[in-house]
Amino acid sequence: MSDRAKRPPAAEAAPPSAARRGIPLGIWALGFVSMLMDISSEMIHALLPVYMVTVLGTSTLAVGLIEGIAEATVSITKVFSGALSDWLGKRKFLAALGYGLAAFTKPIFPLAPSLDWLVAARFIDRIGKGIRGAPRDALVADIAPPELRGASFGLRQSLDTIGAFIGPLLAIGLMWLTMNHFQTVFWIAVIPAFLSVGVLLFAVKEPERHGEIRRVRMPLRREELGRLSANYWWVVAIAAVFTLARFSEAFLILRAQSIGLSLALTPIVLVIMSLVYSLSAYPIGILSDRIDRVAILIFGLILLILADLVLAFASGITSVGIGVALWGLHMGFTQGLLSTLIAETAPAELRGTAFGVFNLVTGMALLAASVIAGALWDAVGPQGTFLVGAGFAVLAVMGLLPVRDRFGTSPRA
Repeated sequence: MSDRAKRPPAAEAAPPSAARRGIPLGIWALGFVSMLMDISSEMIHALLPVYMVTVLGTSTLAVGLIEGIAEATVSITKVFSGALSDWLGKRKFLAALGYGLAAFTKPIFPLAPSLDWLVAARFIDRIGKGIRGAPRDALVADIAPPELRGASFGLRQSLDTIGAFIGPLLAIGLMWLTMNHFQTVFWIAVIPAFLSVGVLLFAVKEPERHGEIRRVRMPLRREELGRLSANYWWVVAIAAVFTLARFSEAFLILRAQSIGLSLALTPIVLVIMSLVYSLSAYPIGILSDRIDRVAILIFGLILLILADLVLAFASGITSVGIGVALWGLHMGFTQGLLSTLIAETAPAELRGTAFGVFNLVTGMALLAASVIAGALWDAVGPQGTFLVGAGFAVLAVMGLLPVRDRFGTSPRA
């Protein structure tokens, strides 16, 4: 594959309504699977950092370390599940296994008698996410028409993120109704997790593997990894630097708490972030099928810099809310777009491996970012944490500027 993306002849772009009609039902179903699981996960995760710090007395450095290791566990698992899906030529089985494992660990959270149990449940849940992540993303790329790939990833990301703000919103309401009874909220979170598995099993059909797609025997061998293009590795490298600036959202919750937001209302942080994220991801996905994707990515990084600066110097609830909204907007501009670039720069038979390696690298970066953020928070406070994040985002922008022409524009074929 040439390092320079080939530019197909431009055609008249279809309106967003036509894009919605053209997206296969399997993409919609995968989006609802993600949405239901995110409702469950975020009901728990929106409360978990505050629960660990205020109830169990855990330090913010420990929160950062736990969050970082948990996400790194996801990333390591994704490499092997993605490669296995390429070897088997099957994606749905591994996706169902991962969602099922995450669902069956949810009851551990309300039953956990100590921090050790919570940490174990968090890690097992993240292993489930790791098993499903790369095969699911590769399945989206397999199902989506090439001319609607950006819109398809954007749609799945939007539905996923709708769950990410419904979950914390439910957590807020249930915390109010139960007078801050964490375990009751954790039990209710079990229900959408099992619904998610049901939708995947009965509503998603995996496409047949085309005969012209090469069989892969050992996806993680050097010879196979050598088939991944230079453009693919550029996307991975830039995403790694970008991830150093985008540490765990747990620190957004802690920032809101640091300026006086009450315990029951701290999940509103994830509601705001995820609402903005969900409203922007799908339109940006459609836009990315029409114009220069790298320009959109650069703008997303600029939004992250602004979010970090606002959060660094926030002095009240309003300014924290603005920073969190900017954080969500940058996610909408970047996350689905990075997945689209991975899908387009990797061979079809190695998509699972490509997503796995991508997630491994960015997961290691997230581990480093979360540990750095926790250490900075304990040493110099939230301002230093977010200013360092802004610095990493500036480095990512500088890394993108010289390679804009490598990827070209992406008009509809």
